[in-house]
Amino acid sequence: MSESVALGDYRGFIFDMDGVIYRGDAVLPGAADFIAALKAAGIPYIYLTNNSTTPPGQVAERLARMGIPTDPGEVLTSAQATAAALKAEMPAGRVIVVGEEGIRDALLQEGFTLTDDHRNADAVVVGLDRHFTYARLREAALAVRNGARFVATNTDRTLPTEIGLVPGAGTMVGALELATDVAPTVIGKPSAEIFRQALQKLGVDAEHVVTVGDRPETDILGSQAAGLKAIAVLTGVGTAEDFAALQPPPDWVFADLTELHRAYFDGRQ
Repeated sequence: MSESVALGDYRGFIFDMDGVIYRGDAVLPGAADFIAALKAAGIPYIYLTNNSTTPPGQVAERLARMGIPTDPGEVLTSAQATAAALKAEMPAGRVIVVGEEGIRDALLQEGFTLTDDHRNADAVVVGLDRHFTYARLREAALAVRNGARFVATNTDRTLPTEIGLVPGAGTMVGALELATDVAPTVIGKPSAEIFRQALQKLGVDAEHVVTVGDRPETDILGSQAAGLKAIAVLTGVGTAEDFAALQPPPDWVFADLTELHRAYFDGRQ
């Protein structure tokens, strides 16, 4: 529990999505009501997701279908953060992508050229790829062994869905790491880089922002590494025991967003 500042005093939120706002195609308890209350109170928030498969416009449409009206500008994906970080390192270049539409679109928007040929690749970017093939892994591995930068959108081993935990981007990243003996630069959570970009987009000083997540190893550890207070919810991957085992633990733990909603607005009265 945070002792220095009361929960109700925070003036900005960074929300994870999978396991916090929704699971698969099902909105989670309290999500729509809490977001609506924040919007009505004029409290800024941003959705920060390690899922790199979907462009922010489609993420916004998905949330709208769940009863949570969203502007694409309120979304920051690991794909966007990765493309921006790579742009800062190399303003132009050719990239092999192990991933889906979200990361491809983000790289194209930053001016990169996509290639399937390891012989002319300047970088390899890996995210979740539900059409992962040996041929793609081979080209990516050869490119990395030839000196191409190896960048991962995230290393989440699993992804929560309505049918259970399924393989995440970390499984593809791990395969390439094993094939090359090269560790990637990771941009998504728990890297501080994606939180830095989220704060910049949110426009609120870090000391007034709190994050909300369900994964101890990414949401909570990443928040702490970035110097942010962290709220854990029990609607996703992490259990109460998982969060209690962290040193330090999250600042707050709630069953779901209904419970957080009540605690936050009660604390503002």
